[in-house]
Amino acid sequence: MSDQQRDWDKELAEIDKVIAKGPAPGSGVPAGPAGRSPAPARDRGGRLASFTTWLRVLLGLLLAVGMTQWPYPNACGLNLAVYLGAITAVIVTGVWSSISSWQRRLGLAHTLSLLVFLWGVILAAREVLPRIGYTRHARTWTCSTTGVESS
Repeated sequence: MSDQQRDWDKELAEIDKVIAKGPAPGSGVPAGPAGRSPAPARDRGGRLASFTTWLRVLLGLLLAVGMTQWPYPNACGLNLAVYLGAITAVIVTGVWSSISSWQRRLGLAHTLSLLVFLWGVILAAREVLPRIGYTRHARTWTCSTTGVESS
């Protein structure tokens, strides 16, 4: 069909009719302001989901702040292992709450969660790096038994 035989007015009228009908149902395109309802928003879980996310964030913050007040010596041995386990709990809580806050689109909660995670990584680096020879002053994983003489 060549351009001389086409009826452009007829074709444009058909296009106008399709546009007037609006988007096809389920196409994901929101309807215009012509009185039609917009596409339904994705449910993000509601109030309970936001509450549990904030609960996770607060748990992480409490753990992170509590690590600054660790009451036991943590230089070596079993005490060091328990301390590193607590640091792991801080890191896991930071990741857990950051995933939840990202899914719920809670910006402040996500920022706080990432800070908890970062604080856990800093605490872990402070304990692990001197023990793997990365710093100038090396430390050991196990406690030495100085002062004990063998017979």
